[in-house]
Amino acid sequence: MTDAFDTVLVVDFGAQYAQLIARRVREAHVYSEIVPHDMPVAEMLALRPKGIVFSGGPASVHVAGAPSLDSAVYGTGVPILGICYGAQLVARQLGGEVARTGRGEYGRTALEVTATAPSKLFGDLPPKQDVWMSHADSIVVAPAGFQVTARTDEVPVAALEDPGRAIYGVQFHPEVAHTPRGQEILKHFLFDVCGCRPTWTMTSIIEQSIDTVRSQVGDARVICGLSGGVDSAVAAALRSSRASSSTPASCARARPSRWSTRSTATRASS
Repeated sequence: MTDAFDTVLVVDFGAQYAQLIARRVREAHVYSEIVPHDMPVAEMLALRPKGIVFSGGPASVHVAGAPSLDSAVYGTGVPILGICYGAQLVARQLGGEVARTGRGEYGRTALEVTATAPSKLFGDLPPKQDVWMSHADSIVVAPAGFQVTARTDEVPVAALEDPGRAIYGVQFHPEVAHTPRGQEILKHFLFDVCGCRPTWTMTSIIEQSIDTVRSQVGDARVICGLSGGVDSAVAAALRSSRASSSTPASCARARPSRWSTRSTATRASS
């Protein structure tokens, strides 16, 4: 990864939330990359992340075969934020208690920030705010060394943190629009906890891709096969950019044969 911008990894635990979290991180001008939960910790560290976010997911931590990850990640020194299922996994793996209390929470919920010491995650946000919940299991006991920083009427541990190890967890979903102050909470994690720089833009990924191609190709010629699909069209556009114009190239565009066109028409009418 280039040093022009910082990277935050989003660990995918099997729900659509990972995509939305990654988008929210990028909206804060920090590069994000989604990785599978079974990626070895060494491979995660090779990407030089400034922070790691555990996504939500549909599973229960109590179910056999529920998605998990190597607990060695907690000893890497990289800041971690667990969201919903991700927070429950943090609590369970580090010695806390997650229970199915029969009092799950779904939808808009009133949250009370109870932190007795300044919290980098909540910063100067109001002590009472609405958040979006979607969980059946609940964290009922925080692991040793953690402080509970928020609660709801039904859940005693709606947020928890261990600032010394830079490990944080929230039972709610800050990435959704239904949590009005959620993006601010994510930014507190990105900038105040991880120390990320807001320097990434869509242009950054284009420049990085061009640099990668140029470093691989050097002065050699490039043949670009353009099928008309998204991938090859993007590759051709990158190749034709001024940044890569010094590399000689030939482009060939694929066209359907008249035989294949007639065959398709015949099948369609049969």
